[in-house]
Amino acid sequence: MKRILLIVTCLCCFNSLIAQEDAWVYLIDKANVATAVANPVSILTQKAIDRKNRHGIAIDERDVPVNESYITDLKSQSGISVLAKSKWLNAVHVRGSFADISALKNLAYVNSVDFADKSLNASKTLNQKNASKFQQETIVYNYGNAANQAQMINVDKLHEADYTGSGMTIAVLDGYFQNVLTLNAFKRMRDLGNLKGTYNFVTRNEDVSTASTGNHGTMVLSTMAGYVDNTFVGTAPDAAYYLFVTEDDLSETPVEESYWVEAAERADSLGVDVINTSLGYGAFYDNLNYRYRNTDYDGVTTFITRGANIASEKGLLVVNSAGNEGNNGLNAPADSAGILSVGAVDGSGNKAWFSSVGSNIQPTIKPDVVAQGQSSAVIDENNVIGLANGTSFSSPILAGALACLWQALPDKTNLELMQLVRASASQYNSPDYLLGYGIPDLYGTLNSALSISNNTLNDMACFPNPVKDIFYIQLPQDLEGMPLKIYNVIGKLMMQKTMNKSFNSLDLSDLTPGIYFVRVEDQNQSKTIKLVKQ
Repeated sequence: MKRILLIVTCLCCFNSLIAQEDAWVYLIDKANVATAVANPVSILTQKAIDRKNRHGIAIDERDVPVNESYITDLKSQSGISVLAKSKWLNAVHVRGSFADISALKNLAYVNSVDFADKSLNASKTLNQKNASKFQQETIVYNYGNAANQAQMINVDKLHEADYTGSGMTIAVLDGYFQNVLTLNAFKRMRDLGNLKGTYNFVTRNEDVSTASTGNHGTMVLSTMAGYVDNTFVGTAPDAAYYLFVTEDDLSETPVEESYWVEAAERADSLGVDVINTSLGYGAFYDNLNYRYRNTDYDGVTTFITRGANIASEKGLLVVNSAGNEGNNGLNAPADSAGILSVGAVDGSGNKAWFSSVGSNIQPTIKPDVVAQGQSSAVIDENNVIGLANGTSFSSPILAGALACLWQALPDKTNLELMQLVRASASQYNSPDYLLGYGIPDLYGTLNSALSISNNTLNDMACFPNPVKDIFYIQLPQDLEGMPLKIYNVIGKLMMQKTMNKSFNSLDLSDLTPGIYFVRVEDQNQSKTIKLVKQ
């Protein structure tokens, strides 16, 4: 995985010799919010609306675009360049001198200013205003060099069951996808009409493939969409794809975080199901002032992580590389509890030496799971099949596979799917900061989810739901002594009890309001239900 170094290169204006800074300008409100939310087709595609409705995701103020009149006015301000915008965070990424950016705080529509160089925020107190809130014929796949990475997570068995990503949409946020519009490896994707769109957030055009350098996106995409008859099969050969360039290969500045959030917002509005992002930010800025501290990787602090958290809330399944920094730890947004962070193992399932480890700074076990990232089979910009190292490849290998699993389990939410995947992994009962919950078994996940409808636990009664305090569980007559566990949406075990005929209620008054998963299981059967705590 290429290190995405959140830096602001100190540019000196030739005439004024004034250093240029990067900052996020947070706006106080949006225009016509009620009208837009009441008429969501004006701000979202119908596919996006359908996905949100299917999974109970509210359409709210965050889906409404940034007020364009504010952006126009910002562009007119002395010394200010507008580089990116985020509707989710109602923010605009600007570049200019410290003085010119600081002057923006006096604009009536500006809520606050946050410099990428945090020392500038510490040294100056900025005014804080009121905060606002195709089905194809059956194919026998020959995976060739890609066989091991597919078989390790049992996505090949999903393919055999005809779950190949058809009907699912994946957005790939990366660097350039060199030659992807002409390579034979992606001919099948193009011929099926599965390349749905492209956009380069760096150059502000649709060109994502003609760079003289920049094959990282090409190799990443190949692990999912690549197909060479009898030689190579990616993990989601029939999924649809959007390709978004958010990484600027010529410089490393905080605006790449903003590009990423913009791309995630566009993915959401287009009805994308899965985002793969083999990027990480924060620890290697050229400008030392922009480097995040270790404690900033807490799942809520960095701009990109905050954007990733909203993407998760919006129902997107975000899959992100854990990073290649080994014991130096994760970069953002891999620290987000709402996304699936993927570490790397070799072909035998041993931890790859470079795979970033998590820590207790993150709110949940990170990485979440692992897949093959050492000696992964990829296809490069010259249509050559080879091997490459990096969590940049373990992430899309798994992301493509998850699109196939979600195709098989369309009624699951993104968070439910993530928890099912964790529960299927090789060290679910003893997770650590090296491999997380381990290597997932996606075909096993499917079988487990489907078997719930074929066991006697279907007769188990649970009520009330939603619940305020006391939750009752009535087991079938022939079952007792069943272990019951309650997990939160990020997979943390919150409560564990043994249920029997004399113990059939739980006091949940200490749980904070939110969504939880109640799982009852023994060696032969299991059942999981979603519980809403009021």
